[in-house]
Amino acid sequence: MTNFADRRRMMVDNQVRPSDVTKYPIIEALLSVERENFVPQALREAAYLGENLAFSKDRVLLEPRTIAKMLDALDITADELVLDLGAGMGYSSAVIAQMAQAVIAVEEDETLARDAETLLAETGVVNAVVETGQIAAGAPQHGPYDVITVEGAVEVVPQAIIDQLKNGGRMAAIFADGNLGTVRIGLKVNGQMNWRFSFNASAPVLAGFEREEAFSL
Repeated sequence: MTNFADRRRMMVDNQVRPSDVTKYPIIEALLSVERENFVPQALREAAYLGENLAFSKDRVLLEPRTIAKMLDALDITADELVLDLGAGMGYSSAVIAQMAQAVIAVEEDETLARDAETLLAETGVVNAVVETGQIAAGAPQHGPYDVITVEGAVEVVPQAIIDQLKNGGRMAAIFADGNLGTVRIGLKVNGQMNWRFSFNASAPVLAGFEREEAFSL
């Protein structure tokens, strides 16, 4: 029988800590949330590999290193409300819920959203709510948010999402550039986003976050 607890410790020791992520709340969350339960049955044995796990052609569960470094850069605190966009089966929301006051998870795939709702309830996560709807629309009815995370890549961030972030709030997203990508951390100041480079990572671009193609004759 697979010992997933050992694999979680190996994930933290071999993927997370070597990436300079050592904050106790992040380490504790990654050790306690059973990642193997938040992936399809066929992917359970691969749950702790150091790579993105594909739910479908254009949707993935981000690799542990990427999630950990994003959370490290965001430095979420226990009094903050977080919007988790593209939550998949709820793994990222379960991790974030251990650090934040509450998490609003948005997922547009109805099957994934149902799975996320069930798994979060079964694992005792009481401070996360799953909303089914377009990821690029967010969940304005629960905002504004202190922090926004995007569990996939973007080419652009829709204004509708930026509008849901508080002034002084932070956002993390993987900005796609061809097959490459960079995680940037954004700070909203006077209604505008100021982005800084954080580290390299990649993922498929989420629907609604594509750059509009310029029209030419």
